[in-house]
Amino acid sequence: MIDLRRLHVLRAVAHYGTVTAAARAVHVTPSAASQQIRQLARDLGVDLLEPQGRGVRLTPAAESLLAHADAIQARWEQAELDLRAEHGTPTGPLRVTGFPVAVSVLLAPMAVRLGQRYPRLSVRITEAGVPESFDRLFEGESDLAIVDATPHNPPLGDTRFDQQPLLDDPFDLVVPEDHPLAGRGRIDLADAAHESWIAPVPESPCRPHVMSACGAAGFSPDIVHHALDWNVTAHLVAHRLGVALIPRLAQLTPHLPITRLRCTGNPHRKLLTCTRGGGHTRPAVAAALRELHELAPTAVA
Repeated sequence: MIDLRRLHVLRAVAHYGTVTAAARAVHVTPSAASQQIRQLARDLGVDLLEPQGRGVRLTPAAESLLAHADAIQARWEQAELDLRAEHGTPTGPLRVTGFPVAVSVLLAPMAVRLGQRYPRLSVRITEAGVPESFDRLFEGESDLAIVDATPHNPPLGDTRFDQQPLLDDPFDLVVPEDHPLAGRGRIDLADAAHESWIAPVPESPCRPHVMSACGAAGFSPDIVHHALDWNVTAHLVAHRLGVALIPRLAQLTPHLPITRLRCTGNPHRKLLTCTRGGGHTRPAVAAALRELHELAPTAVA
């Protein structure tokens, strides 16, 4: 009989990439995590980890085991949901995460609407970046997340997570209100090729979208300033320090002397909803997903 706790440690090593990070996630010491995996390997009679440089990597046997482990985890969660289900009525806590814009524009109004419709449902929101949102889902600390689709996300075929499209969030070119381009209703990004640019910080999930949009327009932007927060970006634009691409969902400080211009070619980022595998069948999560899909079309109008 496989000890599911040891299997969970192995899943954490696969998710986080190192025994140390996995141990931190499952709240044990690295030596205890290593011991759990060694014991699991002895129980199964196969090697699960092998040295790779200063770290370790999963063996083919471990990779095969993980495919079953993810299915076991999903079935176990479904069993818990079935036992706790109350005629399909959303009840209890619903833990959701999202990056700042998603929290402000989508998760907050979703929480209000769910509270009005289901008094016995308690929505708990945590602001989190994309990588942290996946970690929280994996660790069972969140039930639902809104994430930005990035090349660094787990692949859509990863059965640990159920990632589904929510909306396309277009990028607008933001310029000072007295800028020569400000009078246009729609702009070709190529017309801003020689401008000074304000871009997201390199670690931002939106950075690749901005660079890709400029590349598709035939130029590499001259980036003179970097910002993490969209309102900081907008204030830099207002002070005539450059132009920027800002997603339409971002709610900027009102009355700034700036103009938002729609772009030809519709550069955009894709937002996804994400649950653990099979988690979308939980009544509370299903209700939240319905609300999000009702809110999404008007959010980017």
